[in-house]
Amino acid sequence: QVQLVESGGGLVQAGGSLRLSCAASGLTFSRHCMGWFRQAPGKEREFVAAISWGGGTGGYAPSVKGRFTISRDNAKNTVYLQMNSLKPEDTAVYYCAASTLRWAITAGQYAYWGQGTQVTVSS
Repeated sequence: QVQLVESGGGLVQAGGSLRLSCAASGLTFSRHCMGWFRQAPGKEREFVAAISWGGGTGGYAPSVKGRFTISRDNAKNTVYLQMNSLKPEDTAVYYCAASTLRWAITAGQYAYWGQGTQVTVSS
C-alpha cells in the first residue's frame, strides 16, 4: 500500500520560510517523479513543483520560481519543498504526489497523493 505523508506545514509571517517533507512508502521511490501541488480555499488544485526520478530535472510554477526549491533523497524515500520569501497568496493545503512517469506536471499524471499539510502565511 502506497503512503505519502507530508509534514512541516504551519503558520508563518510573510517573508518567512518553511520546509515541507513528504515521506513515501510502499513504492519504488527512485522510479517515481515526485510533485507538490497546492489548493487554496475556493480554488482548484494547482501545480507547484516537480522533480524527476534521479533529481536531475526540476520544474516550478511561475508563481513560485526563484522562491521555492524541490529536492529529493532517494536513500530516505523523501521529497522536500523549501519555501522562502513566503507570501500570503502561498496560503493553501500542500499535497505531495507520486507519478510513475519520469516527468509529470499535471495532477492527472499522478497516481498517488498524500493527505496534505496546511501552510498559512500571515501578512
